[in-house]
Amino acid sequence: MHRYKVWNGPMPTTAAQASVSTGTSIKTMLQLATPSSRQIQLIAWGFSLDDPPGADGVVELLQTDVAATVTAHAASGVQPLDPNAPASLMSLGTTGTGYSATAEGSITSTRVFDAVALSSTTGESSLTYVYQWMPDERPIVAVGRFLRVRATTPTTAVDLRCWLVWDE
Repeated sequence: MHRYKVWNGPMPTTAAQASVSTGTSIKTMLQLATPSSRQIQLIAWGFSLDDPPGADGVVELLQTDVAATVTAHAASGVQPLDPNAPASLMSLGTTGTGYSATAEGSITSTRVFDAVALSSTTGESSLTYVYQWMPDERPIVAVGRFLRVRATTPTTAVDLRCWLVWDE
């Protein structure tokens, strides 16, 4: 097994890791498209907000059967945590691994792995969330499925950075 990490923006070079606006309706912030030949096992995920939302919202991590239309990640954006590991087998493309969805698609089946409520009155300490699964509870995302981090901030868009770590 090899471990990888991806963010909801292009790989930073001369600038900091970019954040992405949530918009004011449900939006996929980050999507992984599992390869047709291999399932993945989640290790950790997290996000940070630049500001609290204008009304209570939610950030969720779930597996779906349908892809969102996203900005395609480049292979360099899906980084191995071991510098000697091979490139990830994740499917890249606008209906594959990417970020900042422009269309959600018509989902018919989901598996929810985590959901975090966002308060519009939250303090600064509540704008960051990190979760790491214990080894015996790590979710497995099926072959040919999509793992999504989705945000819903109903009245005011906020900037969000999110990431995923998995083994494949």
